[in-house]
Amino acid sequence: MSEMWYSEETESVIERLQTDPFGLKDEEAKTRLEKYGPNELKERKGTSALSILLNQFRDIFVIMLLVATIISFAVAETVDAVTIAAIVILNAVVGFVQEYRSEKAMEAMRKLTAPRARLMRNGQEVMVPAKEVVPGDILLLESGDRVPADSRLIEVVDLRSDEAVLTGESTQVEKRAGIVEENTPVADRKNMVFTATYITYGRGKAVVTSTGMKTEFGKIAEMVQTVKTEETPLKLKLESFAKKLAIIIVAICAVIFVLELTTRSGQLMPSFLTAIALAVSAVPEGLPAVVTISLALGARELAGRNAIIRKLASAETLGATTVICSDKTGTLTKGEMTVRQLFTNGNLVEVTGVGYKAEGKFLQKNKPVDPKEDPNLNMLLGAGAVCTNASYDGEKILGDTTEGALIVAAAKAELTKEELEKKYPRAHEIPFTSERKRMTTVHRISEEKLMTFMKGAPEVILDRCTHLMKDGEEKKLLKKEKEKILKLNEQMASNALRVLGVAYKELSGIKLEDFRELSRVEAVNEQVESNLVFIGLVGMIDPPEKRQKRQIGYVTKQE
Repeated sequence: MSEMWYSEETESVIERLQTDPFGLKDEEAKTRLEKYGPNELKERKGTSALSILLNQFRDIFVIMLLVATIISFAVAETVDAVTIAAIVILNAVVGFVQEYRSEKAMEAMRKLTAPRARLMRNGQEVMVPAKEVVPGDILLLESGDRVPADSRLIEVVDLRSDEAVLTGESTQVEKRAGIVEENTPVADRKNMVFTATYITYGRGKAVVTSTGMKTEFGKIAEMVQTVKTEETPLKLKLESFAKKLAIIIVAICAVIFVLELTTRSGQLMPSFLTAIALAVSAVPEGLPAVVTISLALGARELAGRNAIIRKLASAETLGATTVICSDKTGTLTKGEMTVRQLFTNGNLVEVTGVGYKAEGKFLQKNKPVDPKEDPNLNMLLGAGAVCTNASYDGEKILGDTTEGALIVAAAKAELTKEELEKKYPRAHEIPFTSERKRMTTVHRISEEKLMTFMKGAPEVILDRCTHLMKDGEEKKLLKKEKEKILKLNEQMASNALRVLGVAYKELSGIKLEDFRELSRVEAVNEQVESNLVFIGLVGMIDPPEKRQKRQIGYVTKQE
């Protein structure tokens, strides 16, 4: 089933799939499983080991060597025959092993799919193997779940997903349950969730529209298995050279045979053996072996850098490559946002350490500073950590990587999100949207006192601020100070940093009950997000993958 479910009303989708929000009956699910088949990636019949082995003998040079071997045996040149045969066998074995070990594309893709799925069946929540999911099933999704099948969202509560495996984009996608236009590309179908992607935040309910090879991920699997291979530049050149060499050898041997036959007064066999010996000696039996060994060494070097190639000749093809299209995140970079710079109280602080390890120092003009002794720095780190929805277990981040960077930076100053949330429990949240470019949380700091924290695009945050935190005190935000902060923001961004602004405000005249009255929430939110105190800027970057390289600032250069 591969229709444009994303462009229809939710009720229409549910009706056409003949299901309801309480899920399918077991009997109906079984019938659909028989009709649509298991929800799994199917592997086409691949190239057999015998075919891979026989393909090693299709090269024109190898054929020439085989002919030379047969002739050498025929004329009792056993040493030459054995030598040439050994070269042919070595060439075939090296090529066979390399290609046979690389036929694992589908196995790698299967590892990305979900093993189990949480569904509604017979009106109850159940867990079933992902391969038993069928079109019309109602999926229940929560943070951390991997999506088992392409599905149309019908209920959404602050739902976000990571679709890097499908689209290559590391930025999380905010989902909604509305309609999108018919010509919308896959990456922008905000009302759909896709196989092998996973939920990073929030929860939702969705109706399965496609399973197995009919999903978007399944289509990629199909393309991987049906890709047409083209001959490499090296093989084309070698084949051209071999054909020309064969023609020259045959022509010269024919001339030599005629000349020998003439000078030997018609002695056919001696003349023929002379011509054959010349033909065998003219075949460059060492060339295939040298080429194969050279390519094998290249393939081994690539394998050491986590690049597996299917055919040995592809190692040479890289030398003829003029354009490389690559996804940055997970390929050139680690996909682990890391805070590198903090600006507060007029000072720029460098943060050491890479990735999601809470290890690093805070340096101001190359001298260590203790955030606990700097109220501005302490407030900046703490505010950034509590105004997030990601979580950190000391090793990995669950949720948005940008928010994760803020939590890890605070952990380097021994400010853990868990302790901060216990001290300042969250009472309200105004979520981030691409239109608002900011996120705000409200926390209880005492029984009758509330405080709000905001993070987002620096220019947006500054527009909402009237004061500036300086030397631990709140002071009027002057125009020249605002311009200085915006200029610094541009400088940090020019160094490839993603920059966030952070602000806070103690709330007065607002109580928890105000957030529970729907008629007042909009007005209260506007009050919460105005007249704030600017704390500072946070600059972060996605560190490069570890390779043999030297690092220059934030740019890495391959040796």
